[in-house]
Amino acid sequence: MLKDIPITEARHELTSLPERLAKEPGAVAVTRRGKPVLAVMPWELYQSIAETLEIMGDEDLMAALRKSIKEAEEGKVIPWERVKKDLGL
Repeated sequence: MLKDIPITEARHELTSLPERLAKEPGAVAVTRRGKPVLAVMPWELYQSIAETLEIMGDEDLMAALRKSIKEAEEGKVIPWERVKKDLGL
């Protein structure tokens, strides 16, 4: 993560933040009186966080994911060659 920057500095640097974040991935904490008040991050990072939260908030999807992980750990998997054959690949 890039350094925290005061809100007054962020105003002046806003247009250069996309390039800075491309070089050093993560987010910038914008502070007011030394306390974080905003996060500035690349859109792709925001989207991935939002999608993750959406998935984690879906109880049925998370139950299916936990079940799938348990089955995989127990070796209850379908071999890739069989899947390709069943799909006609």
